[in-house]
Amino acid sequence: MEKRKIIIIGSGPAGYTAAIYAARANLEPLMFEGFYSGPPGGQLMTTTEVENYPGFPDGIAGPELMALFRRQAEKFGTTLLSEDVVSVDLKKELFFVKGSGVSAEAPAIIIATGATARRLDIPGARDGEFWQKGVTACAVCDGAAPIFRNRPLFVIGGGDTAVEEAIFLTKFGSRVYLVHRRNELRASKIMCERVKNHPKIEIIWDTVIEKIEGDSVVRSVILKNLKTDKLESREAGGVFFAIGHDPNTGFLGDQLELEENRYIKVRPGTTLTSVEGVFAAGDVQDHVYRQAVSAAGSGCMAALDAERFLSMKGHH
Repeated sequence: MEKRKIIIIGSGPAGYTAAIYAARANLEPLMFEGFYSGPPGGQLMTTTEVENYPGFPDGIAGPELMALFRRQAEKFGTTLLSEDVVSVDLKKELFFVKGSGVSAEAPAIIIATGATARRLDIPGARDGEFWQKGVTACAVCDGAAPIFRNRPLFVIGGGDTAVEEAIFLTKFGSRVYLVHRRNELRASKIMCERVKNHPKIEIIWDTVIEKIEGDSVVRSVILKNLKTDKLESREAGGVFFAIGHDPNTGFLGDQLELEENRYIKVRPGTTLTSVEGVFAAGDVQDHVYRQAVSAAGSGCMAALDAERFLSMKGHH
């Protein structure tokens, strides 16, 4: 059994930044980076080019950026375990974390397990097909990529995110199609008006994308009208899933207070959760901004919050 002052669950910008700060404060953090649950490094591991991370004016590949974060965390004394957390016990004085291989306990925990973008299982959208070759779940991250310029783009969804992403993509695509399986949007009224009046956006009602086709990148989509069952092929340069994210909070059981949408609830302006000594950073507690830089910022906050907590408790 590993005994530590602090355990960090999850990697990515939030987890690694928390580790850098905690390690530099001599807290010798133990990090469960994840393995089967998703690649260590989080959602950025599936992003080819990151162009909006400050300090990299020429852009940097997502995996490369995460490798740098990881190296920095390790350099200052973080112990990294490439394994998943199976369960946690937050009811004990020392929190107990059960990994797939190693178990550990500590008086403080930072949870940075992130969120997973929902993807529809459509032929052509899977890993090894056109995923990240024209199919993505983040318009804000990927929309400006050259492959989408002046091409017809398709957004799947009907909520505020879908509408925002469709409007965002009009800056890059020749035309943007919002594909929605119902005949009305779930988005707020003001957003609906904006999208309906936009000269570059067309809403395709009562429709799903049946298949995504292409060569090395996406070239076309097959649309299916749910009322008539009619199939239609259209030229496409990109397909964007905007059907939400699921926070990776399943392993917590019901031990932490969550928001209605299952994200971890934190005290506003802090990383403090409903259990004293447990902190949350990154996308697992942020369904609004969901950016690498905001996740990294909250990772720093979590480490500082945890350090303050530990010195108050005399664990320093």
